[in-house]
Amino acid sequence: MFKIKVKDEIIKHCKEQVEKYNFGQRGIADGNKEEQFVGCVGESVVREFFGLEWVDGSKGFDGGKDIEYEGIKIDVKTMGRTTDVKPFYVNNFIALQKSYEVDVYIFTSFNKLKNELTICGWIAKKELFQKASFFPKETKRYRSDGTFFETKADLYEIENSKLYDVNSIDELKDCLLNFKKER
Repeated sequence: MFKIKVKDEIIKHCKEQVEKYNFGQRGIADGNKEEQFVGCVGESVVREFFGLEWVDGSKGFDGGKDIEYEGIKIDVKTMGRTTDVKPFYVNNFIALQKSYEVDVYIFTSFNKLKNELTICGWIAKKELFQKASFFPKETKRYRSDGTFFETKADLYEIENSKLYDVNSIDELKDCLLNFKKER
């Protein structure tokens, strides 16, 4: 895992994007404005890693693919948090997105108090569904602090410890290129 400070310009940009555009268009478990903001921040930071422009909501639905790198279709999934990330923390994946044509997921966590983004790791789509735990809609999911939420839709959870760990953007890019060669 590695983390970076999110630029103030990205925070401002994502707030403006979420105010202008509704990023939740499934009709179920679309995410509120705060959740959409968190996703916009995570995706914008990772897009910048790959030399791409930040999220632009005027372009509409992206089909689930946030980034294409060397022919690899990538979806960036971001959890909002108020603490630093731990290896046993989980990342949520709404099952409604399972059919999107992507090859790889990059999981990130945005610490809203520190404005830091942690790159938790990455995983191939096929492996995600082999390693993740499945929870049907309305299942109570308990957090490590004892609080809980009920799932809004069918949900997969994968622990950070089950993701491929990377310690820099260069290492992430190398891993993705190796993934491309092996498939």
